[in-house]
Amino acid sequence: MSSGKTRDWRAERSAAKRAAIIEGAMACFLRTGYAGTSVDEIAATAGVSKQTVYQHFGGKERLFTEIAMETIDDVGRPFFERLAALDPGDDPKAFLCALARALATIANERRLIDLRRLVIAEALRFPQLARAFAERAPGRTIEALAETFARLDRDGVLRIPDPYVAGEQFNWLVLAVPVNRAMFDPGLRFTEAELERHADEAVRVFLAAYPAR
Repeated sequence: MSSGKTRDWRAERSAAKRAAIIEGAMACFLRTGYAGTSVDEIAATAGVSKQTVYQHFGGKERLFTEIAMETIDDVGRPFFERLAALDPGDDPKAFLCALARALATIANERRLIDLRRLVIAEALRFPQLARAFAERAPGRTIEALAETFARLDRDGVLRIPDPYVAGEQFNWLVLAVPVNRAMFDPGLRFTEAELERHADEAVRVFLAAYPAR
């Protein structure tokens, strides 16, 4: 076997082990919480050695943090791709409805809802993780919305004097109710029609505050 093929095989095996550790750790954390989960339990669930867990992540806290960040990025990727592809054109309401509908789908992402619940439960123990979660999840979305709204104001599409505040308001008009309901009802799953109706109503309220020019 050539050295290149050997490196590729080793890299694939390492990536597979890492993925198995993340999947196993997520299952353990959700089942018994952070404090109730041991590295031994994670290793057994993932089918790897305890040493392998430490080699990849250095410990339980870093593993927990990386799971949180990767989950946020995976769940948020479709929304940011949608945001980049949308064009406000001459119909800001249609643009905002499409944007709101894309954002609303997050309420059905059980991985993120479960993880949000877990991070909140551990916020006093790991305030830095809670801050990182807030900055990466709603924070990054709000910043992206603020940039979009600043452009809409600059282009004369909508009147938005404070784009960041508008970004916060839009984000929570769309997500506050469904996410809050999902947080307290682990079995809840919204239909596509329910989320679309909620998203469209959020846009109606938003445009009452920030009318088209």
